[in-house]
Amino acid sequence: MSESIPMVRAVLPLGSSAPGRAVMLMLLSMALLTCNDAAMKWLGERYPVGQVMALRALCALVPLSVFVAFGGGLRTLRIRDWRNQLLRAALAVGSTFAFVTGLTLLPLADAIAITFLGPVFITLLAPAFLREHVGWRRWTAVGLGFVGAWVMARPGVGPFGWAMLIPLTAALFGAVRDIVTRRMSVTEHSNATTTVTTVAVGLAGLASLPVGIVLPEVAWVRPAMSDLPFFLLTGILLGSAHWCMIDSFRLGEAALLAPFKYSSFVWAVALGFAIWGHWPDYRTFIGAAVIAGSGLYILRRELSRRGSPSR
Repeated sequence: MSESIPMVRAVLPLGSSAPGRAVMLMLLSMALLTCNDAAMKWLGERYPVGQVMALRALCALVPLSVFVAFGGGLRTLRIRDWRNQLLRAALAVGSTFAFVTGLTLLPLADAIAITFLGPVFITLLAPAFLREHVGWRRWTAVGLGFVGAWVMARPGVGPFGWAMLIPLTAALFGAVRDIVTRRMSVTEHSNATTTVTTVAVGLAGLASLPVGIVLPEVAWVRPAMSDLPFFLLTGILLGSAHWCMIDSFRLGEAALLAPFKYSSFVWAVALGFAIWGHWPDYRTFIGAAVIAGSGLYILRRELSRRGSPSR
């Protein structure tokens, strides 16, 4: 970000000001996040979730400090809206904990595909959070989205079943987080938002350290030297990905960017097969397609409702 843009309010109105750049940032963000998810799954199979969250957040401060230094300096860390910043941070903590836990229990592609319900959840929550009327067509799309999730999860059937509820919870938290992000992006700089969220996730992970005294199954363990590069990698990938995502929301409409989040499924299938030998079965592909289709239909109805010429 240019140093001449210390605060978003000073230059950009609410709306799409640079859609091409916003799309490219979202695509890059999804690629980086999926690579980060693969590294998190690798580490989550060896370390408790709280420890992974804390160490990843610590490592994420490395790229974040670079972004601050070259993206406007310390003045970009000024916070105007503490209420929404803390709300977003709390939602990010819940989403991160649920998603990392889901990664340890599910194949990478399955866990990520379930999070595609984010746009569906946003529509479900629109009447309450955005005071927006949702017609029967979009309600139908919401229902189809959950049908797709049911097809993937097959509750009570197969080796995963109910474990799908964990990334489903992460998707719900993430949807509310995205609503808050868009609402506050007019006044808050990307550096400030990323910093608050990163510190909150790290502190939440650190809070699990004393819990290990009572619950040995979540007790922290000494990291192996061979795993330290993976922790550093997750921090770099996470910090870079979230900065790109937040900046994409600053530059483009959420409705424009939503479809490009589905690109993460391609990366998830490739990485899951290359690292763990997991290849999704036909139910996962069908369920993911139904969820993505419902999200895209919701997007189309949103554009139509706004009278946008873009398709």
